[in-house]
Amino acid sequence: MKIAIQGEAGSFSDEAARTFVPDSRVVPCSVSAEVFDALESRKVTAAMIPIENSLAGSVAEHYDLLLSRDVFIIREFRLRIRHNLIALPGVSLRDIKRVLSHPVALDQCRDFFRKHSKVAAVPFYDTAGSVKHVISEGLRDTACIASKQAAREYGGKILQSGLEDDKKNFTRFFLVQKRRQVLPSANKTSVAFSLRNAPGALFKALSVFALRDLNLSKIESRPRRGHPWEYVFYVDFLSGEDEPARLALRHLEEISEFVKVLGIYPAAS
Repeated sequence: MKIAIQGEAGSFSDEAARTFVPDSRVVPCSVSAEVFDALESRKVTAAMIPIENSLAGSVAEHYDLLLSRDVFIIREFRLRIRHNLIALPGVSLRDIKRVLSHPVALDQCRDFFRKHSKVAAVPFYDTAGSVKHVISEGLRDTACIASKQAAREYGGKILQSGLEDDKKNFTRFFLVQKRRQVLPSANKTSVAFSLRNAPGALFKALSVFALRDLNLSKIESRPRRGHPWEYVFYVDFLSGEDEPARLALRHLEEISEFVKVLGIYPAAS
């Protein structure tokens, strides 16, 4: 299986793909839109995308792309995120004046920068890409924050491990494909919907789940593109393709402007 990811080899999306789909061939893409382009053009079989981090929250761009593209979520995975300080071989911590990484990774390592106040945190487009840049450019005053796999991939030296502030740091990933497929063990559904601007509209929408004892594990809203001050609600509920779920979605369609089922898949354990 060819899986598209956003970022360089050694990124956390790469690690997730290799961990949970070990026989896959990973195809790196520079930006998230290219991941979905590769999937829609069938250059790859599937895509592995981060959708939510337990500390930093949701990946808004990926929610927007799931809504706008003709794709379907078939699996969900959780990866423990461990951040490492990586530099050129021979470089020590006292040589470091700045640290490059993705802004989300930098934000998850605030304690490190508080303890090392003379070290500047510099945003970079990708965690693994920052390692590639530091090693290829031979930067001796610069380190980066990334995974152990990135250090192995590009020949970096790990100066410190476990930089993340909170050790309970997990990222949720979706495995997405072009074709709609519901696995036999599917017990979770992700859906997006928009409501008319009327009193009690959200209450009525949520009641379609409550009336059927369907447990919502997540709900959030995002701006609706092309419709200023209107919003799309994203909901995960703990049910697969069973009768209560079908009835709830049918009821939701009756009271919503639109409903899109993003995926029906086995919940990550």
